[in-house]
Amino acid sequence: MYFSPTPLHIPDGFLSTIVSLISWAITITILSVAVKRTEKLDEKQVPLMGIMAAFIFAAQMINFPVAGGTSGHLLGGALAAIVLGPWAGMLVMTAVIGVQGLLLQDGGLLVMGANILNMGLLTAAIGFGLYKIGEGRKRTLKLGLAGLGAWLSVMAGALTTSLQLWLSGTARLDIVLPAMLGVHALIGIGETLITVSALAFIFRTRPDLLEQTEGPARGGRGWIFVGAAISFFVLILSPLASSNPDGLERVAGDLEFLAQGKDAPFSILPDYTLPFLGEGAFSTIAAGIIGALVVAIFVYFVVQNLRAAKKNI
Repeated sequence: MYFSPTPLHIPDGFLSTIVSLISWAITITILSVAVKRTEKLDEKQVPLMGIMAAFIFAAQMINFPVAGGTSGHLLGGALAAIVLGPWAGMLVMTAVIGVQGLLLQDGGLLVMGANILNMGLLTAAIGFGLYKIGEGRKRTLKLGLAGLGAWLSVMAGALTTSLQLWLSGTARLDIVLPAMLGVHALIGIGETLITVSALAFIFRTRPDLLEQTEGPARGGRGWIFVGAAISFFVLILSPLASSNPDGLERVAGDLEFLAQGKDAPFSILPDYTLPFLGEGAFSTIAAGIIGALVVAIFVYFVVQNLRAAKKNI
């Protein structure tokens, strides 16, 4: 049976204009710091950022089922921050969420700042912060802290989204908060398992990538090839994603504000498909490959240009 990924992020119409603009202001402020901090990246880390962006983009296409006919998907902010460092991880997550919104109409344009803040910036900061506590300690403790950070990052995103919905007048806080936290507590378990599994694999194959997460990670063409191959394999599996509504969509339906969501004003690759191929597994895979390539190339060239601009100053 074929399943197609469904839009996962906050659509326009869920948040008020003022809440959306405040979210954009916070997001832009944090990203301005991230841009300055990533100007010092080692050249070998730049391709790794592109591959990480492609992998997270691909992994987010696979919804996994949780209880009550609901699905979840990887956020990836904790994983990106732990491997790349917090600031580079934030830029990667921003690129992923931005391409999803602009290319695949996954999430609104006015609320994109909120989506980046909730799913990218907060998750990267919390995931890295918890992992950092285990610096210099045994790998088992590091993985445990990474898993806890991944779970807490999902809960933080759910909490922030709940507050934004409440401040927008979309839902009562005493109703939306327990609903969002309840379903995302389960989704966070999936986030934890994926994050810990990925880090355990990196520890076994390229532990040098995790030895100094604040400084430049040492890349390599072999590792880049492996990362690209894994991303492609994940995209091949994307048509098997659960068709159940994701956590936010489930809560919006239960609390009867789902109809407030507005469609995107344009359509490029709607619902993770190529329009001229119709709906189907091949169309979803093709759209996913295009999206992954776009986000990887975008990250690579943006960071390279930032580094070049820094050298010319």
